[in-house]
Amino acid sequence: MKQFIPNFITLLNVFCGCVATVFAVLNQLDLAAIFVFMGIFFDWFDGLAARLLNAQSALGVQLDSLADMITSGLVPGIVMFQLLGMSLTGGWNLEFSATASESVLWLGGTFTPLPFFGFLITLAAAYRLAKFNIDENQVSSFIGLPTPANALLVLSLPLILLYQNSDTLNSIILNQWFLMAFTLVSAFLMNAPIALFALKFKNWGFKDNAVRYMFVILSLVLLVTMKFLAVPIIIAAYIIVSAIQNGLKTQQG
Repeated sequence: MKQFIPNFITLLNVFCGCVATVFAVLNQLDLAAIFVFMGIFFDWFDGLAARLLNAQSALGVQLDSLADMITSGLVPGIVMFQLLGMSLTGGWNLEFSATASESVLWLGGTFTPLPFFGFLITLAAAYRLAKFNIDENQVSSFIGLPTPANALLVLSLPLILLYQNSDTLNSIILNQWFLMAFTLVSAFLMNAPIALFALKFKNWGFKDNAVRYMFVILSLVLLVTMKFLAVPIIIAAYIIVSAIQNGLKTQQG
């Protein structure tokens, strides 16, 4: 019975991803973000439950990646599709309609494929998740940005638009060249040969988890002070701290 508990939690991630997909298609990106956040929590919690119950399984590994493909792969791609569409129409459309969708893809009567560029994120996520399942070097750390972290990065953009109230930030985020560059960087980071530490606590001792605890505290401080704008900064800090940690290990070794 205990073998099923982590898998059930993973299925909750799948459910959250499905609901987030619906809201993303409807361009209700704030609601999509809520369910992505919930899915990422279940993605973290299923691994913790599996370790605590000693219930790790090959099925669980495969199921986890399939869940991530929806919540952290498909949904960010749809969100970027919507943002690229907004960059073409020059504003935020909170309500989905056939007319609005058509106006994004058929500007001036000419088909515009640019919004589909956002699905490069989904393709890169699929490639990364497939590699992860067969890579034995990603047990205690990651190679490349994990898909949940990347999903948070992408979902931060519409939340900044909605809640930061900054015309400067809005003009940057709704610039199609910025969004295209952002998409390319996102796809690259997920598959880059960069070693990143994992937020997996095998115990709660400070000595073994000093970097993790300090990173969590820094993230909370940034979120409180900078709200959703903190998310890209936290991801950048994650990469920088990992690079410093890897450099120190190299020197010690």
